[in-house]
Amino acid sequence: MGKLCPLEPKSKVHSASQSLPGKLQRNNNGKAGDLVFIVSLTLALSGASISQKIKLPKLDCALTRHSEKSLGSRRGTMGFCWSGECGNRPCWADHYMPCYAGWVGPTVLLCIYGFCSMMRPIEPFMTEFLTGTYKNLTSEQVTRQVIPVWTYSSLVLLAPILLVTDFLRYKPVIILQGLTYVTAFLLLLVGSGVHSAQLAFFCYSTATAADVAYFSYIYSMVLPSYYQRVTSYVRGAILLGYAVGALLAQLLVSLGGVSLYCLAFVTLISVSVSLITSFFLPMPESRLFLNRTYSAQQGNSAEDNHDSESLDISVWVKGMMAAKQVGRMFRRLIWDCKKCYSSAAVLFFCIWAAAGRCGFTQVTSYVQLLWVYMQPHNFTAYNGGVDAISTLSGAAATVAVGHVSLEWSVWGELVLGVFTFLIAGSVFLMDMSDNIWISYACFFLFKTVYMQLTTICTFQIAKMLNRSRFALVFGMNSFVGTVLQSVLTAIVINTKSLQLTITSQFLIYASYFAAISVLFTVRGVYTLLHMKLPTGGHQPERANALPEASHL
Repeated sequence: MGKLCPLEPKSKVHSASQSLPGKLQRNNNGKAGDLVFIVSLTLALSGASISQKIKLPKLDCALTRHSEKSLGSRRGTMGFCWSGECGNRPCWADHYMPCYAGWVGPTVLLCIYGFCSMMRPIEPFMTEFLTGTYKNLTSEQVTRQVIPVWTYSSLVLLAPILLVTDFLRYKPVIILQGLTYVTAFLLLLVGSGVHSAQLAFFCYSTATAADVAYFSYIYSMVLPSYYQRVTSYVRGAILLGYAVGALLAQLLVSLGGVSLYCLAFVTLISVSVSLITSFFLPMPESRLFLNRTYSAQQGNSAEDNHDSESLDISVWVKGMMAAKQVGRMFRRLIWDCKKCYSSAAVLFFCIWAAAGRCGFTQVTSYVQLLWVYMQPHNFTAYNGGVDAISTLSGAAATVAVGHVSLEWSVWGELVLGVFTFLIAGSVFLMDMSDNIWISYACFFLFKTVYMQLTTICTFQIAKMLNRSRFALVFGMNSFVGTVLQSVLTAIVINTKSLQLTITSQFLIYASYFAAISVLFTVRGVYTLLHMKLPTGGHQPERANALPEASHL
């Protein structure tokens, strides 16, 4: 299993098919020839009918010139040809014909999972749910004891989950994500007190840390030619699920008079459906990173591994081999990190991705407390509508960026600096205004611009990296962003000597984005001058450096 089928059966079948007409022609003159002709024809017809019912792996593999474990014909994976690319009838991945349309089944299931897991109507009103009559927590407890648990737990859990996701082949981690979502919202429904809320947010942090498995799973199931298509479907399902959940919450609260407890119950049902869907996801047969890590050793010792399969290897020898593989994997990780971040262009885009993630998460986590401060005990607030509209506008801005014709390698950093200043201004105005509608409008602008800028960072980093290093760099960006978020939380939220109010916190967040804006504006001006200098000394050097980065 997993090796290429020998071509010998194909040559025999070919020679036999070429020699059969000659034999029939030589024997067709007499009765003996007629008898041979009838018998040969009967055997040929029966062999054709049997080959359609009984799988002949090696023969089929030779005829199709594909391995039994190739990406298009892996056994045990879902390969429904719903798109009709393999014909009008559904064929399975272990059929003798190769099936390359198997991306549809896993993508549909993953989109259903992403939509249901993100459709959480209670989230736009989470602070009001915790501080209202349902849980009777104070704003001080939510700010300093409950929400920071999510930040610190994400820091602790992100690295282990990132390392074991590829080893476990994604699906178990996605199932774990579904379980922790269900546990978190079940605790919010039935629990009471600070400790129950802290445990719920710990489970929620486990689920959010497992996002790396969700975003990496589909790349181990489909061919690279489908990456752009399935990525758009998966991310679209997430944004649509969040927007639908927020809009549903707003309609139920404002028009239907539904209680927040019912919103939490609807959220529990939605994440439970996502958990059930995760069990139907096909198990990937390959890994993205570990396969590449082991390929060099396997290529050098293929014959030794083939001979060793027939030997009885002791347990401790296997343990030593596993330890060597783990050590090799960590060395490969360190070498890949040095290689990727050696490019200044990749480094600066990664800095914005990590720093922007930190600031965005802090603002979205505590903005409801700011709105409660502006309008206390107002349970008809339009938090859900603002979340829904800003998410949809952010998705539209993300799509629009993909159609903008701009030399991003020259102007990208300057665009990040200028628009980050716009983000800083929106957060500052959100904090200084006492009008809830002005605050809503600023949050709408903040979220829309952030989604646009993070899309620019994502595709610029992807352009300059090898495909096999995507998960590593994006995972490192998430980890660094979580570290920054933990440091910022420890300083702004949990420092007892400061005791900052919610308005002072948002003033610090606005200053944080302003500092990022200054850094990238200066860097963008430097890059622009460096690329557009008329002298011939710098421009060729820069132009030659960018293609090298694309092979990192």
